[in-house]
Amino acid sequence: MRSILLTSNDDIINGLRLAGVRSVKCNNRSELLKNFKSYTKEEDIGIIILTYSSFNEIKEEVLDFKLSGDLPLVVTIPDLDGKMEDDFILKYVRESVGVKAVGD
Repeated sequence: MRSILLTSNDDIINGLRLAGVRSVKCNNRSELLKNFKSYTKEEDIGIIILTYSSFNEIKEEVLDFKLSGDLPLVVTIPDLDGKMEDDFILKYVRESVGVKAVGD
């Protein structure tokens, strides 16, 4: 199985390409959503990597896919500025399973 990165950021594309991760540059929401839906159906894709800004553009669709329990695994990485929301993991758990996590 292979991994694929979907983002609009050239620097992240180049960095992960050095690690052997195939990347697709998505310049707008419609390209991002089209590629996301396409790669979720490919049997040889094991992980779809989204930058945080890309995740936010198609958040509803990504969370719906994650709730389905289907493969591939979808992971979110920080953008180059390193920013993600505070308590991102707690927020993700709440949105994914609809329960309060310890520390809320």
